Amino acid sequence: MSKVLVIVETDASGPKTSALPGITAGQQLATAIGGELHLLVLGASVGAAAQAVATAGFGATTVHTVEHAELSPFTAEAWADAVVAAVRELGATAFGGTASSALREVVPRVAALLDAPVAPEVTGVAGAGAFTREISAGRAIARLEVEGAPYGFTARGSDFAPAEAGGAAASVSALAVGAISRRGTEVAGISKTESTRPALTEADVVVSGGRGMKEGANFKVLEELTDLLGGALGASRAATDAGMVPADLQVGQTGKVVAPNLYFAVAISGAIQHLAGMKGSKTIVAINKDPEAPIFQVADYGLVAKWEDAVPQLIELIKARKAG
Repeated sequence: MSKVLVIVETDASGPKTSALPGITAGQQLATAIGGELHLLVLGASVGAAAQAVATAGFGATTVHTVEHAELSPFTAEAWADAVVAAVRELGATAFGGTASSALREVVPRVAALLDAPVAPEVTGVAGAGAFTREISAGRAIARLEVEGAPYGFTARGSDFAPAEAGGAAASVSALAVGAISRRGTEVAGISKTESTRPALTEADVVVSGGRGMKEGANFKVLEELTDLLGGALGASRAATDAGMVPADLQVGQTGKVVAPNLYFAVAISGAIQHLAGMKGSKTIVAINKDPEAPIFQVADYGLVAKWEDAVPQLIELIKARKAG
């Protein structure tokens, strides 16, 4: 029977939230080809995480593990070796997962090593080996079909619902693989930004600022609004390129793709590159002093005003509502 192998990124407690849309894509693909869903967990010591994934079920037949010292910390070279070995061992028809920063590197490498086609950044499963994906920065939707097996895919996290736990628990099976190599790559260190806010790609509310914020100090007011709403702070490429905020806050085609329940675009004109990263948001609120700004074309609610006037007033109204 055909097998779809989904790579599941995990932490100590189980699957990362960002990995769940990739599982959903795998479920849909397994249904389309009439095959089984298999999950793959990689790392130096992943027993507990793999068991948590297996207990959640997700409709998978088996959760496979590859444990090797070279797999932690992450390098695309070592992970690609492990995935190649797993695909060959299982005879998988398809392999992939969420289009995270890690799997954007791993899946194409695996495809190259296997001389296999790959469907990147897909937004939907259209059939066996058939997908939809955005082109021209989201201005058109293309149908992409791959031939032969195996083939790879990465799924846009904002376009697939997070997989929900359910069904029978899956079994856990350790895979024996051959040599795994980082190919000379060394991880000099890992720097983590500590924040009490949710991750940008996982937040229910995102507040983003653009070039019109003028300078980094002005983002303090957006931070206050963000914290009142329990959300994450984002920015346009123009704002990050200008050094107002760190580059990891960039929302857009070349940054992070988000689809929160509520998205605030403050002083953002709405360039197509930015829209490609946030137009999947459930509700979009735009605040801009230019009534002709393109952002208003996709906004559900728009306010033509200077952010200096509108955002402080909004903050006071939210505070009053919470107090009352």
